[in-house]
Amino acid sequence: MARYIGPKTKIARKFGAAIFGDDKNFEKRKNQPPGQHGPNKRRGAKKSEYAVQLTEKQKAKYTYGILERQFANLYEKAQRAKGVTGEVLLQLCESRLDNVVYRFGFAKTRAAARQLVSHRHITVNGELVNIPSYSLKAGDVVAIREKSKSLEVIADSLASKSNYEWLQYNDEKKEGTFVSAPERIQIPEDIKEQLIVELYSK
Repeated sequence: MARYIGPKTKIARKFGAAIFGDDKNFEKRKNQPPGQHGPNKRRGAKKSEYAVQLTEKQKAKYTYGILERQFANLYEKAQRAKGVTGEVLLQLCESRLDNVVYRFGFAKTRAAARQLVSHRHITVNGELVNIPSYSLKAGDVVAIREKSKSLEVIADSLASKSNYEWLQYNDEKKEGTFVSAPERIQIPEDIKEQLIVELYSK
């Protein structure tokens, strides 16, 4: 399966949540599932337990922009690690370089952050890294490459950046430190990770 590049509002309406960030079109039609006929009897039918679990996994995948094989590998890694599997899974998603670039405000969306990384605009501990799925460790310093600091798209994004407890940002140097993987309570995404664990446990 290739990465989804279609209408994002349609996917957000499918899950009933603005998983790709602020979306005016979603706000207008958030109570209406995608499809030209809107909600119907079939869509309104009660979902099976499996369907609910699968939907939550798909929601997490679309939120973080991770493909099926990558997500399954992250789950296996989370299962082997110490701690609660579902929480560790989300911590691994949050530790990805593209996600941290997005959290630091270098890009307005995770897709844009992935592009910044792929196009070699981002460094980790002073070294260029162009792998969006690169997993950061506590203490790693993520920065904008010197030649890219004047990019207008980055400046526009930084103007509306948010702050997160597990990240330290230096505005003067346009760099930030990944202090540690966030606790579950610190992760703002509305994902029911236990449903994902139940799905993979079958």
